[in-house]
Formats: sequence, structure tokens, C-alpha cells
Amino acid sequence: MFTGIVEELGRVVAVEHGADSGRLTLRGPTVTADAVPGASIAVNGTCLTVVAVAGDAFTVDVMAETLRRTTLGVLAPGDPVNLERAMRADGRFGGHVVQGHVDGTATVLERVPGDRWEVVRFTLPEELGPYVVEKGSITVDGTSLTVASVDAEEFTVSLIPTTLALTTLGSRQVGEQVNLEVDVLAKYVERLLAARPESTGAPR
Repeated sequence: MFTGIVEELGRVVAVEHGADSGRLTLRGPTVTADAVPGASIAVNGTCLTVVAVAGDAFTVDVMAETLRRTTLGVLAPGDPVNLERAMRADGRFGGHVVQGHVDGTATVLERVPGDRWEVVRFTLPEELGPYVVEKGSITVDGTSLTVASVDAEEFTVSLIPTTLALTTLGSRQVGEQVNLEVDVLAKYVERLLAARPESTGAPR
């Protein structure tokens, strides 16, 4: 499990493409400090398993399902990536519950700069709309954010200077795609309500 609090801005070192898979090597001095094969690291919000560590770099395999649902397939050497290690049991919970299971992608529609912050507008995939609410939580490229506004086709977030400086969201341009993970609690509530048997008879 993750919290959506990005630990560092890493870089892609190498990319290997297979027929329906990929292998990424990424540099991240902070996240590799205690990384071992089998550890989980979120890369732009996607939970991946470390298969090798060499110095301040680590390697992960990316399967077809992950390539289909995320933006990882378009990464190239030199690209920046948001990195976060799995949450420690004794750590602070600074963001919200993030699984690292990307639900879909969105496109940057607009950036509106403010005094020291920016409002960024994204497309909202129709199938994810029911899980996104104003002032609720959403994960964008692995970053825990609060939804500022939302309608049927798009949503906005406000980015503070720290987020602009320390994550990929500071440099995402109009037309670029990002990974989205909606609040998992909303998905569980929907599932539970759908499975709930209809009441028969008058209440007692």
C-alpha cells in the first residue's frame, strides 16, 4: 500500500521492449536506500516489483496488462518519474489509501498559473466518473491530490509549489497523459451496495 506522497523524482535509465511486456531500469537514490528484490515501488503511481538493484538504480518488469492501463509504455531514457516506496507499518499516513493499481489514464487539458500555484485540468474517463467527487481524493501519476472541481468529462486539481517542484506534475504539458487511480474506498462501497440483497417485507 502507498499514500500518494511522492518520495523523489527519479529518472528512467533504460527501457527494454518485449513482444507484450517491458523492463525498466530507473534511478532513485532515496527509494533504493533499502530496496531489495521483491520490494514494491510505485512508478508514476503504478505498483511494480523490484527484480534487481544496482547502486542507486533498480529494475522492474512491466506486463501487458500494466502497459495497457498505464503510461509506462511510452517512457524513454531520461524521462522523470514519481517514485514512492510501499508504506511502512509504523510510518505517517500523509496522503490517502493508494494501491498502486492504475484505473486508467487522463490527458492534460489546461494549466492555469496562479501566484505561487497552478490549477491543472484533466479529462475524466467516463467509467471513472462515479468515483470522483469534489474535495475527494484522487491519485495522479502517483501523487495524492484533492479534487478541486469535477463534471461529467473533466476534473481539476490545484498544485502547490512543493508538488510543482518535486513531482512530474510540474512539467506535464497540455496533451500529455497521466495515470489515474480513484479512491479505492468508493469502489468497495459500490461493490458492497451492488451485492446487498433487496429488503423484503416491512422494517421491524
